[in-house]
Amino acid sequence: MLPPQSLKALKGRGAVSNLQGRYELHARAGFDDGWGVAGQEEADGEEGAAAWKTQVSDEQARTILTRNASPDLPFNVSLNPYRGCEHGCIYCFARPTHSYLGLSPGLDFESRIYAKVNAPELLRRELAKASYVPEPIALGVNTDAYQPCERERQLTRRVLEVLQECGHPVALITKSSLIERDIDLLAPMAAKRLAAVAVTVTTLDPAIARTLEPRAAAPARRLRTIRTLTDAGIPVGVSIAPIIPFVTEPEIEQLLEAVRDAGAIHAHYVVLRLPWEVSPLFQQWLEAHFPERAQRVMNRVREMRGGKDYDSAFGTRMQGEGVWADLIRQRFEKAVHRLGLHGKGGRFKQLDSTQFRRPLVVPPLGNKAKGGGIGQLDLF
Repeated sequence: MLPPQSLKALKGRGAVSNLQGRYELHARAGFDDGWGVAGQEEADGEEGAAAWKTQVSDEQARTILTRNASPDLPFNVSLNPYRGCEHGCIYCFARPTHSYLGLSPGLDFESRIYAKVNAPELLRRELAKASYVPEPIALGVNTDAYQPCERERQLTRRVLEVLQECGHPVALITKSSLIERDIDLLAPMAAKRLAAVAVTVTTLDPAIARTLEPRAAAPARRLRTIRTLTDAGIPVGVSIAPIIPFVTEPEIEQLLEAVRDAGAIHAHYVVLRLPWEVSPLFQQWLEAHFPERAQRVMNRVREMRGGKDYDSAFGTRMQGEGVWADLIRQRFEKAVHRLGLHGKGGRFKQLDSTQFRRPLVVPPLGNKAKGGGIGQLDLF
């Protein structure tokens, strides 16, 4: 018999539990049989957090560019060098993707990371195809391309090197100050209208950020990153996302003023989204960290989602609908206009695809590449 899930948070982790993914064949539920669990106190403390030490595994991806036709997104093509994200943001809409791997969208998502080690090579081969038509690539949209393991793996940097070599436009979004490492690549690209950056800022309260997005950069550090990138000549927008009623929602105006002062040139927002397993995980987080307002938060979320935890309909899934969603929209728009963060165009509209030059030489992809032996190159 499994013990009931504890709602006690683990240090440095966003998820409170490792709930099953929706594709599991056998459902398991715990209940208290009165015997207790040996070592439960240790498992709930810092020792329990140590049990979820991050594991980064190599993955040989088959494809690297993902295309979408969503009217809610300003881009058609994206690239994600990693599966899973150690930042551990409890609200992350990408959590359910770990279910496809037979893993939990909970603690597994933020502790079992997969690095697509052949991402730069796959990208080069894709760009070399005669049929490839250049358009801005959104880098790190699903999971953060600058999460901690990027310091060692450097997949994002190698992808940027390919894009710089080919004169290909790219737009990045991150919560990490590690992006400052790549200013030497991004600044020259930005000068040619080939690069733009968005930094996500959810709250200015370090105590909330520490539980909401435990391994992402602190709010003050993100503001410093905006200033550093701006001073390097890189256009920086800000994503105020997600706006969580009664948790981060009271800070809307203060957040926008802070990012404007840091150098951001435009801003957009997304209200809290709770698709699939994100909903129970987020509710567990609320019970662990904000039990006194958990029900109030969920009631307001449901008011903006037609009575449901989430509505994925195009056109409303990003901002919600109803009176409260409209109030948030009005507050955001008025603040943006007052602070001059409007009318400067989105980061994708600024980018220029006409400078693209197809790579002439593409290295083989390991032993599966067509052609001869080691060292042979495919010529296009």
